[in-house]
Amino acid sequence: MDTSFSSDFPADSQEQVDSYDRWFRIQVQAALDDGHPGIPHDQVMAEMRALIDAKVAKHSVD
Repeated sequence: MDTSFSSDFPADSQEQVDSYDRWFRIQVQAALDDGHPGIPHDQVMAEMRALIDAKVAKHSVD
């Protein structure tokens, strides 16, 4: 799989691109290896909707 980003990020050196790629792969693997249970999508969406609604209500009172 080609992971070259040189055309997407012309200002970055290949060393920077490779470093980011290594960091990103480590982060993804850590997430895959994490034994904690995931949060159901519906729960996250409900919590975010409540947060958004609260902020909208707070700012619409002013």
